[in-house]
Parts: sequence; C-alpha cells; structure tokens
Amino acid sequence: MQSDDIVWQLINKGFCSFKAKIESNTFCKNQYNVTGLCNRTSCPLANSKYATIIEKDGVCYLYMKEVERSHTPSKLWDIIKLSPNYKDALAQIDQHLLYWPKHLIHRNKQRLTKIWQYLIRMRRLRSKVRTSVSTINQKVERREKVREAKALKAASIENQIKSELLDRLKQGTYGGIYNFDSQSFREVLDEEGIEDEAMFLPEGEEEVDDEFVEDYNDDFDDLDGSDVSDAEDGSELEPSDDDSDDLPLTKTAKKRAAPAATSDEKKRPSKKPKRAHVNIEYEEEMEHHQSSV
Repeated sequence: MQSDDIVWQLINKGFCSFKAKIESNTFCKNQYNVTGLCNRTSCPLANSKYATIIEKDGVCYLYMKEVERSHTPSKLWDIIKLSPNYKDALAQIDQHLLYWPKHLIHRNKQRLTKIWQYLIRMRRLRSKVRTSVSTINQKVERREKVREAKALKAASIENQIKSELLDRLKQGTYGGIYNFDSQSFREVLDEEGIEDEAMFLPEGEEEVDDEFVEDYNDDFDDLDGSDVSDAEDGSELEPSDDDSDDLPLTKTAKKRAAPAATSDEKKRPSKKPKRAHVNIEYEEEMEHHQSSV
C-alpha cells in the first residue's frame, strides 16, 4: 500500500527532478501541481487523493486522482471537461469535489480563475493589431544600401547620356548617318511623343519618294544583230577613222542641244539609263602585226 508520508520524506530530503530551488522559495515543475509550490499539501506525488485543473487549447479540464486507481497508472487520472461558462465551471468543481478537502477545492477554484483571466487577455491581444518585432541583419542591410546607391548612379549616368545623344541628334551633329539601336530609338520617340522620324533629318534634306524606271531591255534590242555577227567573224578588227571622228561630234552636239537642268531635276534620277557600250578585244591583230614585220 502507498504511504504518502514516506514518499514526501524521500522527496523533501532527497532528490526530486521536479524541484526548482531559489533563494526565496522552492517551486515544483510538475504539470499536475495545482499551486506550483513544492510543499506537502501541493505535491501531486506525495498525495494519493489529488485534484487539479489543466487548460488545453482554450478548454479547461478537471483532473482527479484517487487511491482506488493507483494500481493502474494508465487510468490513474479521471478527466472531466468543464463548461465554457465560468459560473457553470465553478458549479461543476463543487459537484465533483463534494467530499474532498476544502483547501483543495479552494485552490482548484483559484487556478480556474487564473486560467480564465489569461484566456481573456489572449483574446484581447489577438483582436488588436500589434507591430511584429523582427531582427535585422546589419551586414545584409549595408550590402543592399551599397547596391542601391550603385544602381541609382548607373541609372542617372544612362539618362544623362540618352539626353545628350537626343540633343545632338536634334541639332544634326552626326549628319545623316544614324546607326542607333532600334529599341532605344523607339523608347526615345515614345518619351518625346514623336511619331514621324523625318524631323530628325538634317536641314535642307527631304525624303525622296521611290521612282520606277523603265526597263532597259529595249536598248539591247536596238542593237543590230549584224554588228555582233561581224564582230564575231573578225572582219572588222579596227574602227574606221570616220567613226572615230563622228563619236566626239555627236557627244558635243548632244551637250549643246540639252537644256540646262534645274536643281530639282538634278536630284531626281534619270528615267532612261545610258546606252550600253560593247568593247571587244582580239589577239589576231597582234599576230597580223608580227607577220607584217
């Protein structure tokens, strides 16, 4: 049979894993201790008839231990769920601990009151918006600040270069040669609200519309087939003097007859291309010259 006095003598004068001593008092860390103090009336190990209240997930339970169940440790504690209403919970404690010691009933009611108080405070704190406190890594913060400063500096330099290039482009500093990135050029146009690219052309130049020129296959048709055949036979090796005299005359006559072209007509390309010239060289002339020598 269990003797409570012997157990308390061993715990009080010997070793107990739940005992926590400080200068002013001695506390008990056992979860079933009703007061949290290490003394004879509050020790759950040295009392075969004991009762306490435990809170789990906001619900209070009444734990009761009796001597009749001491031989079965798995069924040692009788668990009773208390009502969520505070007055009903106190009535349940009085009902189940009717013939128990009065000091134990009073301590259980005090424990229930304390549990109800901190549950109410928990609900109030959850309803309020509180600022969360978190640690800051100073090394990471310093690194991020340096990177941000470098990025801002690079962005400012890029914007300055873009604005300078845009000013030079409007002034026509680079002439008519533009070899910019198409994407960057479109971004600049979008920023300035410009739709027409013709305003970036230098002064004095205008866009020239595409003109279609006649095909010059007809000029090749005008050539006599006899001339080509004679050239292939080699009958005419040297041009005649009369032909050589006529060529410059025809050119000068054409120059005199042509009217003076205006500045607008000079810019426009000629509709008809020049007549094609055929130059044919033969080696037979050299052989004939050697034979005559």
